[in-house]
Amino acid sequence: MVEHPATCIYCAQSDQNLPLLLFLYQGVQFWICPQHLPILIHKPEQLAAKLPGIALISPSGDHS
Repeated sequence: MVEHPATCIYCAQSDQNLPLLLFLYQGVQFWICPQHLPILIHKPEQLAAKLPGIALISPSGDHS
């Protein structure tokens, strides 16, 4: 399993500055801070540059 550094995938702040939540996507570990978790949940297309294919997943979990 691949692991990225413990920094928020959206704002790049480290776990030294704020708490981070770990999540897996396509077998890879990523981190996101609580402030940006709603983006992952409600607007995943905003993370498309960092998570290829994520824009194809709707918030309901259905694939478009």
